[in-house]
Amino acid sequence: MSDSQTASPETVDEERRDFIHIAAVTATVVGAGAVAYPLVDQMNPASDTKAASSLEVDTTKIPLGGEIRVLIGGKPFFLRHRTAEEIAAAAGVPLDRLPDPETDADRLVPMPDGELNPAMLITSGTCTHLGCVPVGPSQGNTGDYGGWYCPCHGSHYDTSGRIRKGPAPKNLAIPNYEYVTPGVVKISL
Repeated sequence: MSDSQTASPETVDEERRDFIHIAAVTATVVGAGAVAYPLVDQMNPASDTKAASSLEVDTTKIPLGGEIRVLIGGKPFFLRHRTAEEIAAAAGVPLDRLPDPETDADRLVPMPDGELNPAMLITSGTCTHLGCVPVGPSQGNTGDYGGWYCPCHGSHYDTSGRIRKGPAPKNLAIPNYEYVTPGVVKISL
């Protein structure tokens, strides 16, 4: 047999082959990530939507015994400047008489100095029964407990926004908020 007829075994460079495989897989993963990122990122809220999801409110403009209502992202919120009588009424309720027991102090957020401001109560304006908007002092009806009354199905809330009577299962929710200054709060969704 001649040398041309005998097959010489080819030498396989295994390191080179492994490098090519790793480079191909890496390029594929990077390419898939580059395609997927814009698709996932477009699901994030737009900056104008994020800006509409919070509001700073000057609480010094709310008269004693009065309330204002604000909408943030289409959701109502109540800010009530409570009188000393309303604060005392809320603090004096025994917890065993509440369907959703919570103290008045538990429903307040500390100011920048760490003190609670019991005169300012901030709650969600959505009834916890079926989502109606309760009426309050600005509409001339505070219900049986001096707080809010939901005319849809008859839920009565006290001056701390706690459910006292009716079909609502829970207290009016306390939203995410913080005191920017002692007279300004920032409410966020």
